[in-house]
Amino acid sequence: MNTTLAFLERRRSILAKDLGMPGPGDEQLGRLLTIAARVPDHGRLVPWRFVVLAGDARKRAGARMAAIAREDDRAIAEGRLEFERARFERAPVVVCVVSRAAPHPKIPEWEQLLSAGAACQMLVTAASAMGFGAQWLTEWCAYDRRARSELGLDEHERVAGFVYIGTARAAPSERERPVMSNIVTHWTGA
Repeated sequence: MNTTLAFLERRRSILAKDLGMPGPGDEQLGRLLTIAARVPDHGRLVPWRFVVLAGDARKRAGARMAAIAREDDRAIAEGRLEFERARFERAPVVVCVVSRAAPHPKIPEWEQLLSAGAACQMLVTAASAMGFGAQWLTEWCAYDRRARSELGLDEHERVAGFVYIGTARAAPSERERPVMSNIVTHWTGA
């Protein structure tokens, strides 16, 4: 049996809360990001980029998310505030995949957005193939203008996903998959 296909058939995301040390080292992370950049990219626009949160940067980013959460809700519960502070510490490395899709005379923005999504999935798959656990999340801070600004995104850029990467501390549970006959049709033109 083809080992790549077998791997893809059993690949599962590991919940961020179930990720721990160690995470990828610098060389491993460089390799993962290089692989994530090998996605379809019509026009070679590179309509995405990566922002890496590792080490103490995760704590600083979490503090900024907590400040935004407090700004939005002065009566925020301490437990929620603590969660926001530790948001990016759920895994040793968090990669923010940034979509920088923009109007182009030949390449639709939709294709550029799909390319950024493909970069997220390629990163998750490569991390899994490297023996790490990974989860692709967005959550509120992906959609908040202030949070994006704190992470260094320009006004036109959007978060395609936060990819959490670390060592799995728990086995993933299998989830129900779609029934193929419900989602596959064959067009015949007849």
